[in-house]
Amino acid sequence: MATLCRPAVSVPEHVITMEETLALARTHHDGHPQLPLALRLIENTGVRTRHIVQPIEETLKHPGFEDRNALYQAEAKARVPAVVRRALEDAELRAQDIDVIIYVSCTGFMMPSLTAWLINEMNFSSDTRQIPIAQLGCAAGGAAVNRAHDFCTAYPEANALIVACEFCSLCYQPTDLGVGSLLSNGLFGDGVAAAVVRGSGGTGITLERNGSYLIPKTEDWIAYDIRATGFHFLLDKRVPTTMEPLAPALQQLAGLHGWNASELDFYIIHAGGPRILDDLSKFLQVPPDAFRFSRATLTEYGNIASAVVLDALRRLFDEGGAHPTARGLLAGFGPGITAEMSLGRWSRPTDRPELVEAAV
Repeated sequence: MATLCRPAVSVPEHVITMEETLALARTHHDGHPQLPLALRLIENTGVRTRHIVQPIEETLKHPGFEDRNALYQAEAKARVPAVVRRALEDAELRAQDIDVIIYVSCTGFMMPSLTAWLINEMNFSSDTRQIPIAQLGCAAGGAAVNRAHDFCTAYPEANALIVACEFCSLCYQPTDLGVGSLLSNGLFGDGVAAAVVRGSGGTGITLERNGSYLIPKTEDWIAYDIRATGFHFLLDKRVPTTMEPLAPALQQLAGLHGWNASELDFYIIHAGGPRILDDLSKFLQVPPDAFRFSRATLTEYGNIASAVVLDALRRLFDEGGAHPTARGLLAGFGPGITAEMSLGRWSRPTDRPELVEAAV
């Protein structure tokens, strides 16, 4: 069965603190009628630090979409390979062992995708399949895990590489003054993550079932308005309420598998904001500490979009993993409003009798 191995994660070297974010908001938006509300919302995110690809002085400028997208491409090529190499090492595989690369990003555009560049530059086989996903936003991290699971189910000996590359700071729009935009300026951070899903072997989450759910008539709640100046982020004030309809979808998926989503051993959840995690804790009836990995990502890095679930999973590995056969849930949420969900058990090769028998 397919196993999601230890993710590798990297964040840029430039750091902005919560205090600096609030001071910038007061300086740049002095006199804004809703500034007090925006400041309160930013403080309530619980984000202490965020990492960005440029110093904040450069981030606050807007040289134009062409220059920003060129920077996205350059930063992706500079930062992704090292993360991919670590993910391959952690999975005990080589580039030539990978059969498909799933690349997710919603903060820049390339065609051909970065997957083509990676195949050429990192010695992947020329027949490696490419699956770039660009329009699922934060949900794309969960979607990448699910598509890797599907691929390895169809091709049981295959291996999939997931890459999430998000430079949210390159989407900053100084002319957007809505409360949702001001909030996003204090919430999102930059990060790169990669992980391997092995068709056989490996330590991590052995994936058993996945599913998707879209809340009807919510497609305009999280969106991009694409203009000459680039991606303008739109965030509806109703987004924090989405866990009430999504929690039953998680319960239903678990129920189809004979599990109770309220009684699992670990949870890897997209940290869109603190209320998302608080509400999901309430509606799933699980203790707040169940989402400690997601909360840590939010606190230290902010919302790093599709890379959140991989970083939260990395933190589970850093804690020593889970006990053998521990059951868990991974879920990413994003535009649509879409949930990408998967179920699996923690396992190592020595926990799987069929692999032990094959080894001897």
